[in-house]
Amino acid sequence: MRVVFHYDCGDWLAERLAQLKAHGIEVLPCPEADDVRFAELIAGADVLWHVLKPVTASHIASAPNLRLIQKIGVGVNTIDLEAAEANDIAVCNMPGTNARAVAEMTLGLMLSVSRRLPLFDRWTRYGKGWGWPAELQGNLGEIAGKTIGLAGFGDVARTLAPVLLAMGAKIIYTATEKKDDVAYPFKEKQELLREADILSLHMPLTDETNQWLDRDALGQMKPGAIVINTARGELVDEAALAAALNMGHISGAGLDVFSREPVDAENPLVHLENVVTTPHVAWITTGTLARSLAVAADNCRRLGAGEELMHRVV
Repeated sequence: MRVVFHYDCGDWLAERLAQLKAHGIEVLPCPEADDVRFAELIAGADVLWHVLKPVTASHIASAPNLRLIQKIGVGVNTIDLEAAEANDIAVCNMPGTNARAVAEMTLGLMLSVSRRLPLFDRWTRYGKGWGWPAELQGNLGEIAGKTIGLAGFGDVARTLAPVLLAMGAKIIYTATEKKDDVAYPFKEKQELLREADILSLHMPLTDETNQWLDRDALGQMKPGAIVINTARGELVDEAALAAALNMGHISGAGLDVFSREPVDAENPLVHLENVVTTPHVAWITTGTLARSLAVAADNCRRLGAGEELMHRVV
């Protein structure tokens, strides 16, 4: 089976991909930036392992042998699902494989923003670490004692919430509906915004969640609150967030995702000292990759054997 993995692979990952050949799966990596190579490879592919760069109707039309688009992750908003269905191509994702990694990164961003770690790192490297302004003392917070609002309560939030609770935080959440198996207090959106010291986004991108945190929602948040987003950039009105950060209504933000990726260097958010940014890497750990390869390889085996695919979306 011929698989195109639309992602650049280092030595660690390439070695594990090569091992799949013994199981009848030939994986051909292709960096997302190499459109020419991708066009050549997809034309003869049976399966596409997709990460972030959008899969368009044009890509699908150019792949007559394609039978499966396997999302390496959860969100399928970057795949033209209608085109896939029209061409009888299965689309699958893999919920839960990256939950621990994203939960850990979310916690890391909370701490980085609350403790101003990038700023201290930079000052220390420049020999100014012992001369930081005393005024900053009033801006260094802890997780303990904070009310943390989780917007969405899927695998990532379920992994993160007990960790935050153990650190002394109060957990509240909102979702499309109250979950019977969750003991944390459920709040409507407006309540969550008013009460949260730290708001962390964990929702899929849909028509309903697009721009969920807009100017009006930001205005309802507690003054001095922190925003964390490791889900999808389009959940946030970035211009409104930048304005709220500049005014001080929002004291800081930790952002792993942006509405346009790679993020534009002119995006005002990347120039603010009270914002910590990372380039959509919350999911990437060796653990995530190992779990993802196991699911992707098993779905290839199932496809070849005519068995039901795991986590089929289309």
